[in-house]
Amino acid sequence: MKMEARKRLEGFAFILPGFLYIVLILGYPLLYNFVLSFKNMDVKNFKTAASVFIGFKNYIFLFKDETFQLVFKNTFVFTVGCLVFQFVIGFVFALFFSKKFTLAGPIRGLILIAYMMPMAVTALLGKNIFGVSEGVVNDILMKTGMIKEPVEWLVSTGTAMIAVIAVNCWVGIPFNMLLLTSGLTGISDEIYDSAAVDGANFRQRFFHIILPLMRPAILSVLMLGFIYTFKAFDLMFVMTSGGPLNATDVLGTYAYNLSFTQYKFSLGAASAIVLFICLFAVGLFYLKLISKEED
Repeated sequence: MKMEARKRLEGFAFILPGFLYIVLILGYPLLYNFVLSFKNMDVKNFKTAASVFIGFKNYIFLFKDETFQLVFKNTFVFTVGCLVFQFVIGFVFALFFSKKFTLAGPIRGLILIAYMMPMAVTALLGKNIFGVSEGVVNDILMKTGMIKEPVEWLVSTGTAMIAVIAVNCWVGIPFNMLLLTSGLTGISDEIYDSAAVDGANFRQRFFHIILPLMRPAILSVLMLGFIYTFKAFDLMFVMTSGGPLNATDVLGTYAYNLSFTQYKFSLGAASAIVLFICLFAVGLFYLKLISKEED
């Protein structure tokens, strides 16, 4: 056997365990979920062969359903709201901590604790922070005179989404700061020195040096942030369970409730496939942008 063929076989042998893991643990459930979304399986015919192929009826039903339309809108509102705030604040933090000053490292490490905590723990903290009687937010607002009585953040349809966005931003800001800081460190100090010699102020350096050179990092942060936020589940599940009145229900929690609370397995599978298609489209868009940047 030639050396090249032998090395190729060795390479296949190394990737085989990972390939089998992906096929069995990820590929098969995804394929089964896709097939299930075209059937009428529910709790009545789960253990029988009564479920039949019904085509796109589940998808048609979902997109005509007012609750699903609200959930679909909530998913985008939650995602866009989180992206805007956590990106802007994360960028400000990245610019601030890119400067060399005393305790910059320890403070940045403390900020990263929020990102390192499990989301379920963060959701429990958020539930206590936005509580009615002993919530930190209500306590601060009442002591400063901004409100006269506690606000029911998590049980009001007008404020529940604001609360979950705020808690998710608390997690997302360190993530954005970390990636954007790495992008800032890639810009040579010589470029800043040359701009300073030419008399460029901070605004000119920001718009003509920092933003253009950080374009790949910014695209990565926005696309990854969209994917991580769009598939949110545990935050809503712990904080609000999708309530009140589906005000914080997103595709992840809605698919879970359909499958494991209402036992409408095919409808839940169809909702999960809609979530997958949205994320798959964003992934393809990101790859296209990356290929343009490389060209």
